[in-house]
Amino acid sequence: MTTTSPTWDPQQYLRHADHRGRPFADLLARVPALPRTPARIADLGCGPGNTTPLLAERWPDAHITGYDNSHEMLEKAQAVARPGLDFAYADATDWTPAPGTYDLIASNATLQWVPGHVGFFPAWLDALVPGGTFAFQVPGNFDAPSHALMRELAASARWKDRLGGVLRHADAVLDPTGYLEHLAGLGCEVDAWETTYTHLLQGEDPVLDWVKGTGLRPVLTALADDTEARDAFVAEYRDLLREAYPATTHGTVLPFRRIFAVAVKTA
Repeated sequence: MTTTSPTWDPQQYLRHADHRGRPFADLLARVPALPRTPARIADLGCGPGNTTPLLAERWPDAHITGYDNSHEMLEKAQAVARPGLDFAYADATDWTPAPGTYDLIASNATLQWVPGHVGFFPAWLDALVPGGTFAFQVPGNFDAPSHALMRELAASARWKDRLGGVLRHADAVLDPTGYLEHLAGLGCEVDAWETTYTHLLQGEDPVLDWVKGTGLRPVLTALADDTEARDAFVAEYRDLLREAYPATTHGTVLPFRRIFAVAVKTA
């Protein structure tokens, strides 16, 4: 679910599904008991549906709907659909459910794609029943080499005319304190924190393989009609990543900071 509309490749995204799914599991572990049984749950930005079943495991009697604005991702997600777990098209920028619809709105690594997303928080909180929860996690790695080098290369003389304004910047998300202040100001009880996961990746150029599924998608989309240019950019970026993330005897280490917030609406 993204407002910059890159083209998504579910298979590439799922190549690192275990690492991508762990923060969502950690987020859900901090969500308190929901106010109604059966609960109504929204997974905002469900992607290929690989983590949505975690919601069903935690709340097996709930009615859960995963929303995304990528038809490619939704098509893949249909493979895990079943009674009580369905998927539908929606874009975070105009998703306005009826007041009091949901007991939980959860979002896994989506809001970084939604500029000004804190401005949507009041409407989403309004969609919760009293005592309901809004819980999300976003990447906090926009100043890491994986993203800083990508932005620097895109802004270089060779690429700026093709890629200017395509990539997100370091202000794509807030820090935990920023989210806490916004959500507390909206009358919620808030738990906000950050965690840096240290992923040990295997294979040739594994950090490049990782970002091909997510952060590099806007570049790949912008250069999709020029294979030579796309391959040239990827080759330059690959060389920068090799230097920033050298392979070790055990694999390639990718530190990945994540930011979490769990906000309970006042009953």
